[in-house]
This record gives sequence, C-alpha cells and structure tokens, in this order.
Amino acid sequence: QVQLVESGGGLVQAGGSLRLSCAASGRSFSNYAMGWFRQTPGKEREFVAGISSGTFNGAFNTYYVDSVKGRSTISRDNAKNTVYLQMNSLKPEDTAVYYCCFVIGPLATPSPFGSWGQGTQVTVSS
Repeated sequence: QVQLVESGGGLVQAGGSLRLSCAASGRSFSNYAMGWFRQTPGKEREFVAGISSGTFNGAFNTYYVDSVKGRSTISRDNAKNTVYLQMNSLKPEDTAVYYCCFVIGPLATPSPFGSWGQGTQVTVSS
C-alpha cells in the first residue's frame, strides 16, 4: 500500500523559509518522478514543482511554476524515499496545504497518480 507523509509546514512570517518533506513507502520510489502540489480552500489543487526520477548529466531535472520559481528548490533523496521542497522568501499567497504525489508525463504538466497524503499546512503571515 502506497503511503505519502508530508511534514515541515508551519506558520512563518513573510520573507521566511520552510523545508517541506514527503516520505514515501509502498512503491519503488526511485522509479518515479515526484511533484509538489498545493491547495487553498475553494480552489483546485495546483501543481507547484516537479523532479525527475533519474539524473541527466548528473542532475535531476526539475520544473517550477512561475509563482515559486527562483524562491523554491525541489530535491529528492532516493536512499531515504523522500522528496523535499525548500521554500524561501515566502509570501502570504503561498499559504496553502501542500501535498506531494507520484507523477507521470512531462515535468511541466505532470499528471499525479496514486494516493495523496494528508498534506502539510503552510501559513505565511504578512
């Protein structure tokens, strides 16, 4: 049974940083690309960042939506079955519940598949 457990969220002032973690189990983690998504009340869950399953020229491919590009870094540790999202210079509009998921397809427009975790709440105060 696939399990995803997100952690690392919290309340932070604008301009602050958080590092989100997502521990996966029940699936061969290293074989799949991973994505971070976020959702606010009344809105659709939106894609935030993605990372490839393997490395190309020694580095994972990554993709970020414009709203977080330059402020966030997605990374993964296949030995720990964990994907991370480092978020810097946080803004109030980053406030959301953040989820990770296995994804397929192009990193810019990935399709999540499988189950979701419970998410981790990020709240950025102004």
